[in-house]
Amino acid sequence: MLSVLAGLLLWSLGIYSTNNRHFFPAWAALVPLLVLGPMELLRRTAPNVTLGVGTLGVIADQFTVGNLGTVLIFTDLVYAAVVYGKPAMARRLPVSTGLVTIAVTIASVAWLRTPQALMIGVITGIVSFGPALTGATLRNHREAAEAARLRAEQTALLAEMDRSQAVVAERARMARELHDMVANHLSAIAIHSTAALSIDSPGTSREALGVIRENSVQGLAEMRRLIGLLRDAGAEQEAVATPSLDGLDALLAQARVNGAASGLDFVLHDDRPPGEPLPAPVELAAYRIVQESLTNALKHAAPGTVRVGVARDRGDAGMLTVQVDSPCGDRPGPRAPGSGAGLVGMRERAELLGGEFTAGRSGSVWRVRAVLPAEEKAVNA
Repeated sequence: MLSVLAGLLLWSLGIYSTNNRHFFPAWAALVPLLVLGPMELLRRTAPNVTLGVGTLGVIADQFTVGNLGTVLIFTDLVYAAVVYGKPAMARRLPVSTGLVTIAVTIASVAWLRTPQALMIGVITGIVSFGPALTGATLRNHREAAEAARLRAEQTALLAEMDRSQAVVAERARMARELHDMVANHLSAIAIHSTAALSIDSPGTSREALGVIRENSVQGLAEMRRLIGLLRDAGAEQEAVATPSLDGLDALLAQARVNGAASGLDFVLHDDRPPGEPLPAPVELAAYRIVQESLTNALKHAAPGTVRVGVARDRGDAGMLTVQVDSPCGDRPGPRAPGSGAGLVGMRERAELLGGEFTAGRSGSVWRVRAVLPAEEKAVNA
């Protein structure tokens, strides 16, 4: 409303913007001023309406003695229409006001044929094109800032999602490693401690205690190694040996010791061609699948022979097959409880490499079978 008060003051002092035109009495210059004044209150909520009323008002002002306050209000309405109006108006208004400025300049020069006629075009540009261009510049900056803010929020959201998924994947991996490394030793401890409690024989108890001590020491060493990996994650450290299929002989030897009390024997059939190394992820997954299968055999298998087979396809597919057959039936000795987490972990290991996993009863044996991609390109895919 300051523009209205300023316009009233100028009119009361007799200061007009177009003294050379007298189509209407001097008081008529107040009509456009008083009509445009309330439009300032609506310039944000209804920019289209205020711009239309403002345009009619400033045109009407040209047929009176003129008031500078009316012109100032019109410039603010043009600016507000670009800043707060619809995107289409914000794009069109600077262009249309620029074309109007050019047209008025050409018409003025052609009509008056004097250099002073150029001032009419300059004033028209200042009143219409200038505010529109200023509003368009401000709006572009605001939209660019808002777009940058949205991109930053999306980037932060994606980063948080990636972090959460990485944490979940790492927790699942560590759970599999912890289960595969420790479950075998704890199962042997549970079986032999139950045997020592149920059979009252000094020889049996001493033998069971020896197996319990060996497995507890090995399990503790595996736990310490895993804890060390967790503590030193991201720091410089010596490389830790990754289990591979070359360690199957030692793994089965340990299983024979643990399964002696249950009447279990373990046989390995390794049909892999010599001198053809496998990718490290495949070696680790195959080793852990055999290890978990032997643990399950110690827990649940009937007396007999557990057969472990490892073979590599020489064809183009390049697949590594791991199969463990455990005898099914009634088991007279002690059993260790199971939770089913081992089967879940073996299936996850196979599927993460793009392989296949099956487990179930096949005739008189419980068969665990995993087919893993043995080629480097398959693992990295």
